[in-house]
Amino acid sequence: MKLSRLLKDVDVFHIAGETDGEVLSVCYDSRMCGKGSLFVAVPGLARDGHNYISEAAARGARFIVHEKDFDVPTGVAAIRVGNARRALGILGKNFYGNPSSRLCIIGVMGTNGKTTVAYLLEAILKVAVYRVGVLGTVNYRYRDKVLPAPNTTPESLELQKILREMANDGISHVIAEVSSHAVDLGRVEDCAFDLGIFTNLSRDHLDYHKSMEDYFQAKLRFFKEILPAGGKRRPYKMVINGDDPWGQRILREVAAPFITFGTGVGNDVRAEVISFSLDGIRTEIKSRHGAVSISSPIIGMFNLYNILAAAAAAFALDVPEKDIREGIESFTGVPGRLERVRTGDCPVVFVDYAHTDDALTGVLRSLSDLRKGKIITVFGCGGDRDRGKRPLMGKAATAGSDVTIVTSDNPRGEDPMEILREIEGGIDAETVRKVLPEELSRETGGKSYAVLPDRKQAIALAVSIAGPADMVLIAGKGHEDYQIVGGMRFPFDDRQAASEALDSRRQSGRRG
Repeated sequence: MKLSRLLKDVDVFHIAGETDGEVLSVCYDSRMCGKGSLFVAVPGLARDGHNYISEAAARGARFIVHEKDFDVPTGVAAIRVGNARRALGILGKNFYGNPSSRLCIIGVMGTNGKTTVAYLLEAILKVAVYRVGVLGTVNYRYRDKVLPAPNTTPESLELQKILREMANDGISHVIAEVSSHAVDLGRVEDCAFDLGIFTNLSRDHLDYHKSMEDYFQAKLRFFKEILPAGGKRRPYKMVINGDDPWGQRILREVAAPFITFGTGVGNDVRAEVISFSLDGIRTEIKSRHGAVSISSPIIGMFNLYNILAAAAAAFALDVPEKDIREGIESFTGVPGRLERVRTGDCPVVFVDYAHTDDALTGVLRSLSDLRKGKIITVFGCGGDRDRGKRPLMGKAATAGSDVTIVTSDNPRGEDPMEILREIEGGIDAETVRKVLPEELSRETGGKSYAVLPDRKQAIALAVSIAGPADMVLIAGKGHEDYQIVGGMRFPFDDRQAASEALDSRRQSGRRG
């Protein structure tokens, strides 16, 4: 592609050097550069691309987009811009031919529920015989391709590349989980969205956003600026949780056609006649289209909201009611989202991704409604992340559980014991008694907790002390198949650890 065509809409301050020749690839990782590459020097949170310009040039980069002064290597054209990260998105869109213009793209935003809503909507659209791609926390997938997901939302260049691949492969609809980081870092700015879904907002990522208001503003910006900027006209542009106060604020601040969902009578899509059990959710979804009776195998009030969000989005996309029903009822759950380990075993063991106090409270509340015995929870908090939520997580876990085992999550570069101490800071010592791990099996009444840093041991302990009517919740990591300690990533899967613990329990003679 000619450089002049590639630079369309990029805010260029100055160009120095020879600009003839074709741009054969665009990259922001110097290791990915080759002959004829255009390298974008993006200042990152941990590394600055300007420090890798020489390496990019040595690998064959012919053009450098930059925003800071640097020593220009011989034979390289330097293109100075005001914002290299912003330029990266535009360059990606231009290089890959603006693929989002050929696709129906649905963005899912919110603290909790994005992944499940994306899976549910995918199931509905597939029943409606659409060709669907999904970009999200678990993976990026379309047709028979499943790609690892390093980020919930791909970097802007990768986003344009995968959208081009999807368009070329005949995909019609793409469901993208959109994180607040993605909005703030400009990853989705050059993607033309057809529809935006808002699930909810609660505390998370305040290590990055600093305040709830800043966090909300990132969400709001998606609906207020990015969604309309795509220029796609539809009868409805927003699908909003009408029961969430932050959702109500979006409705007040954004002038765009919308559909609301929830359990309140004022919502456009609402649930009535609701029943919950370990076998799933039964409800009637009412809208202006009429009523749809649903029987879903996923459980809990929070999943009812996820079902309503997906149904409302499907209504907004003119999907027939029968396809909505069939899609919801065929969906059995997301890996690591209240996923039951080995159905039929006692005790009942669930693995869930809940890693905010609000999500953990929601899951525990749902399990409490179904309980016949105790709730035993195993959880921790990630290192190098929002420290302020740690005591809140400790409070939420112990408030909703009979027995809590506080353990390591992904400590990353932090001292695991310090993380555990900060979690303990939120536990009410007057109502929840601290005991040694080996004392938990003798606890007969009241609330108690123990600290056991080794996550595998903590899971094994929880399963071993549970009675046949008890429930065990292993929270925080969900689908993840690794644990990050220091700078190293080690294989670890909560589901596998729980399955092994159930095997040990069975071998010891305890079947219930």
